Amino acid sequence: MNRPPMPIASDLLPAVRESCIEAGEIALALFRPGEKTAARTWSKSGGSPVTEADIGVDTFLRIQLSVLLPDAAWLSEETVDDALRLSRRFVWVVDPIDGTRAFMSGSPDWAVCVALLDEGVPILGVVHAPACRATYTAIRGAGAFLNGAAISASQVATLKEARIAGPKPMLDALARLEAFEPADKIPSLALRLARIADGTIDAGLISPDARDWDLAAADLILNEAGGRMTGGEGQPAIYNRETPVHGMLVASSNGLAEPLLRALQRLRDGQPQRI
Repeated sequence: MNRPPMPIASDLLPAVRESCIEAGEIALALFRPGEKTAARTWSKSGGSPVTEADIGVDTFLRIQLSVLLPDAAWLSEETVDDALRLSRRFVWVVDPIDGTRAFMSGSPDWAVCVALLDEGVPILGVVHAPACRATYTAIRGAGAFLNGAAISASQVATLKEARIAGPKPMLDALARLEAFEPADKIPSLALRLARIADGTIDAGLISPDARDWDLAAADLILNEAGGRMTGGEGQPAIYNRETPVHGMLVASSNGLAEPLLRALQRLRDGQPQRI
């Protein structure tokens, strides 16, 4: 089957980055640092919260990104899923506000996330955290950047030196096996990965049920910064499946990946104590 030429990600990135920054301004208009958001809020059918800012950003990005690459399909947290994406080469994967609860409560740790998949593989990623004044970008094979400056994951190679973020039950379980330094809570999964990419923290744990839109952009940024995110058996994340849901994931600098996976294997094997 004849396919169109792959878009040059470096040509698309400036416009995607600018679109994310503009989208962030839409959300910032309703964000109140340290206070409850000014946005109208309600609960989705599964009980998770959504705000008018999520919907406004989603609508804006769908218009902007569809102009940039009209043939690409669309997968977003705030849009009804369309199975057409399964047959398309290119897919935009969008989380209008990753960390909605943080946004609602006045915490700065939320982000606008956009990834472009080519045959299920992220080739472009932007994680823009407006309240933190941080914009992470990456193109496959071209490195990762924070506000235009190259970033890289830490060189820490032992768990006892590592700063690790994640859900408290997962951190508590790991602490029964290995000594490490718990990092401050980072409610946005994308920012958790991005802060591993820039060396702010060394590793992160992600509980089951994360979705493609939580991960795809930041996964690419982390990979390009010299880190990796895998399942508990070391397998890479697979995107644009029929059900875009993931199991437990671990993310770290490359040097920590094997020690972290070995510790989790011991946990699964029923060795809940340090050795």
